[in-house]
Amino acid sequence: MANVFTMLRAQAEANRQKALWTLELLSDKAVGIGDHSTGDLYKNAEEAMQMLVDAEDQIETIDKYFPDRGIATTPIKS
Repeated sequence: MANVFTMLRAQAEANRQKALWTLELLSDKAVGIGDHSTGDLYKNAEEAMQMLVDAEDQIETIDKYFPDRGIATTPIKS
């Protein structure tokens, strides 16, 4: 049965994937730039990076303090 830690970890993993995808899109795909100004591009990249950092911190915290309560399925890559 799922618990709050499983939900929190799954949400953090989803945010991590969203951030990685956004950063990839902004850096490697012309479609990610579209009608954005340079300022918008930098802002979007900074927001995605912060989302990635927050998600990694959340996953690490759940795994460290609640190892038996959350489902540790995806290790953080160093």
